[in-house]
Amino acid sequence: MEHRITCPLCEAMCGLRVTVNDGTASAVRGNPDDVWSRGHLCPKGASLQQIHHDPDRLRAPLVRTRSGEHVEVSWDDAFAEAERVLRPVIDRDGARAVTVYIGNPVAHNLGLETYVGALIGMAGAAGMPAYYTPGTVDQWPLNVVGALLFGGMWNAPIPDLDRTDHLMMLGANPSASQGSMLSAPDIMGRLAAIRERGGTVVVVDPRRTPTARRATEWVPVRPGTDALL
Repeated sequence: MEHRITCPLCEAMCGLRVTVNDGTASAVRGNPDDVWSRGHLCPKGASLQQIHHDPDRLRAPLVRTRSGEHVEVSWDDAFAEAERVLRPVIDRDGARAVTVYIGNPVAHNLGLETYVGALIGMAGAAGMPAYYTPGTVDQWPLNVVGALLFGGMWNAPIPDLDRTDHLMMLGANPSASQGSMLSAPDIMGRLAAIRERGGTVVVVDPRRTPTARRATEWVPVRPGTDALL
């Protein structure tokens, strides 16, 4: 049986076709009918089969006992234990002593994001000053700039790669990063398409990265002089 889903591993949320036989995911392919990702599948998406069936994957809540052993419990017992442990901390030190962490599979799912917004709202109302995600150690400077320039941490301008005739990139290397913050699956294919239709791609980077090698022009600036350029 084939299921059509979106990949939860990054912001691009590419369309996937997952073949399931006897409860086991036997194949993961890009979905060519997805109007956004057009069948593209990156190495991370291709690994979903291994991630799903990883023997070390957690499939139920675990509670650590006094002996240090992790014991599988029900969700009700897990929430009760979390309340038992966290309540004294909050009563003693306030809500600033705890926080919320939101993982990629939750943040990169349009359905689950509805609940993420409610969770963040409740955390703020409870007095928690911050929450954390993989983006905390990933692209946080982009979010800070978005807040300062455009009034919101997620107000990042998205370039119209499919209709532009001239693209300049400063310090970006999407051949390595996949350009997920641009929500552009197969970004290297999209950059190649700019050149194929007669456009130009300029990469500004001190290093001649793989992206720079495939651009129309490489501008090797000194590190730290991007703003002057």
